Parts: sequence; structure tokens; C-alpha cells
Amino acid sequence: MGKPTRWVTETKPGHSQWYIDRFRRLAAEGADLAGEARLLDALVPPGARLLDAGCGTGRVAAALAARGHAVVGVDADPALIDAARADYPGPRFLVADLAELDLASQGEPEPFDAAVVAGNVMVFLAPGTERAVLTRIAAHIRPDGLVVVGFGTDRGYPVTGLDADAVAAGLRLEHRFATWDLRPWHDDAEFAVTVLRKPAP
Repeated sequence: MGKPTRWVTETKPGHSQWYIDRFRRLAAEGADLAGEARLLDALVPPGARLLDAGCGTGRVAAALAARGHAVVGVDADPALIDAARADYPGPRFLVADLAELDLASQGEPEPFDAAVVAGNVMVFLAPGTERAVLTRIAAHIRPDGLVVVGFGTDRGYPVTGLDADAVAAGLRLEHRFATWDLRPWHDDAEFAVTVLRKPAP
């Protein structure tokens, strides 16, 4: 593992378990936890191979698997991966540092049709690793594949930073929305959902 993420350095002890308990409670209450998965499902063909980068407790990966996709979820927090494996048997869940992502070394050499980076993953990365993370994710995506990124715009990582890092990672901006349910983007939006494409040669 590389530099410690903000998930580790900027949260209190016990935060991971709080997060696990929170999403288990929301699922038990019947909350809609699949908005990100619905958007990605609409962007890819049936039975796509998908990467949930920063998968947390696995809710997005599980919703995508339920829609018939082959999903691999990765997260740097072993506690979250343990919870994902316990709660959602469909996808494959792996512990991995996104800034050093090498899934071939963990038995997943095939490229993905798309990746989803949801749940404010980008703003919980180790400071200064955003470009490396996008580069490593892009390296796992097939040509003409997608990387869909969502995060709050008030968390210290502006969309202009994302755009510059995406270009450096070889990705092209295709769409931007203010929510996962496709509300129009505007400069004062509190959230950004960005669809990036890896150009074909």
C-alpha cells in the first residue's frame, strides 16, 4: 500500500465500522442504494465486465451484479471488503490501493468495459494521488470504455482538477451531471457526476 488515504487520516477511529453499520441499516430499511448502478447499467451493454473502484461495502457492485454484469470491487480498507464479501456474494471483492492498482496480479487480467468511482472516493484518496488513481483505473479499461466518477464539489477537489487529471490519464470528458439521476450540470452544483471515455486507438 502507498500513502495513507484521507479515509484513514481524516476520520475518527471506528469510522469504518460506523460506515458498515450505516449502510447495513439503510439496506434493512429499504433505502434506494442503487442510483449509481442504474446509471452505469444504462451506459454499458448487457453482461458487461465492470470495475467498482473504491467499492466500500459493496452496494454498487452488488446492484450491478444483480443486473447481470460481471463485477470486481476493490477498496483499500480491509474492513469494508470483509463486509462486502459477507453481505454480497455475487461480485468478487479485493483489497487494493487504487493508486497502485494492478488487478492482473490478483487474478483479474482481463480489461473492463467500464469503471464506476462513486461514494466520494476521489476526495478520500491520499492527497496528490488523484491523477495516479485515474491513470491506474484507465489502464484497466478497454479502449472505448468508460470511467464514471461522482463526488461532492465542496470537498477540496474541484472538477477542474478532475478534468486535468483525466486528460493526463488518457481519458476524455464526455458528459457531466449534477446528480446520479442526470440532473443538468451547473457551476454551483454541490455534486458532480462525470462520464469519461478512454479513446479507442
